[in-house]
Amino acid sequence: MELPLENGWPDRLWIVRHGESSGNVARDRAHATGSFDIEIDGRDVDVSLSDRGEQQSIALGQWFAAMPVDARPDVVLTSPYLRARKTAQAIQRVSGFADTFKNNDVIDERLREKEFGILDRLTQLGIENRHPELAEARRSLGKFYFRPPGGESWCDVILRLRSMMDTISIHYSGKRVLIVAHQVVVLCMRYLLEKLDEQEILAIDAEGDIANCGVTEYAFVNDGRGGALKLKRYNFVAPLVVQGAPVTSEPERNAARR
Repeated sequence: MELPLENGWPDRLWIVRHGESSGNVARDRAHATGSFDIEIDGRDVDVSLSDRGEQQSIALGQWFAAMPVDARPDVVLTSPYLRARKTAQAIQRVSGFADTFKNNDVIDERLREKEFGILDRLTQLGIENRHPELAEARRSLGKFYFRPPGGESWCDVILRLRSMMDTISIHYSGKRVLIVAHQVVVLCMRYLLEKLDEQEILAIDAEGDIANCGVTEYAFVNDGRGGALKLKRYNFVAPLVVQGAPVTSEPERNAARR
């Protein structure tokens, strides 16, 4: 399936990972203590921001608010997960959106976190202890193709994001679109927009985790062949540094980097 390149792209596209969540904090605690389980109350979809995540989100909002009004986001698409919605809400509270923004926030389930299935809430140590056969399968297949029982592979995420990109090209042509989602979503969007292959996107992933509230930015460029979105920034954290907000990054909750 080819992505449309003519007369259908936003003028500007920002893809942002949510601020640090209480789940990120729980994961750090589990790894520090050598636990098999990541202790989270309730559903993953309901995990909210930590205090640092709220601070990061406000700092990012201040970065957008410092832009000219006609350069700020006028459409916001978010994952249904609470931590992503809270990030977008914090940005809006500090007037990080265009003055014309009015009910242009859309929650889209296709932007949700990658589903971990049976491996949900397990550390890498927990996976290797309780499901050694799955740990071995993941090493053999690689995380791009490995799908845990009841969960998703990166390919599964990419399949849902293909239709997401069609929606953006049809409904938000010429708009300035902010997407707030999750680390794997950011990487898979890069895979689609830049027409990367498995090795290329995993090499980018191996360079380091995407920071909480890290910004990936594309601008529409008329290249004489109808135009395309071109990468301008990746994992950009200066908005946090300038405002004195902590810079944090967490890998996939259940996955080691190999």
